[in-house]
Amino acid sequence: MEDSRWNKFKLCADYNADMRSLYLAWATPGGLEKWFLRKADFSTIAGRTRSSDEHINKDDHYTWYWHGYDNDVLQKGKVIEANGHDLLKFTFTGDSIVTVSFKNQNGLTIIDLDQNNIPPEDDPEKNLLVQCQIGWTFYLTNLKSIIGGGKDLRNRRVGLTSCFK
Repeated sequence: MEDSRWNKFKLCADYNADMRSLYLAWATPGGLEKWFLRKADFSTIAGRTRSSDEHINKDDHYTWYWHGYDNDVLQKGKVIEANGHDLLKFTFTGDSIVTVSFKNQNGLTIIDLDQNNIPPEDDPEKNLLVQCQIGWTFYLTNLKSIIGGGKDLRNRRVGLTSCFK
């Protein structure tokens, strides 16, 4: 019997920014490229590629490209939900599901990120739960830095190999 404690995790972070700005940082291709991805391509059901500042929608398909990796390393998935205000849900690595929700609390915007349905892995070096949790923690921190006017913490130098390769 699979232990369900190891197929999901939850992270949260607080931001001194308005919820709309944070939602757009997640819900537009250009927003995602400012703090998360090298390139974020989203296509509509009809196959049209969304512009950089266009909102993503339910049933869009995406292809994401990472800094530090060539174009052969990519992530493909589908937007399951995007309500235009405070909730995004999309497929992710290994058929897992990521839910990102936004709320206001005590003058801050709180982002809750849940990743579930993470498949089990026998090889500890390929443990998606650990890798994804570390990755999301870094990117939530990078979003906080950039939103606060700080530095972009990503390795954007093409010639520098990643320690995760």
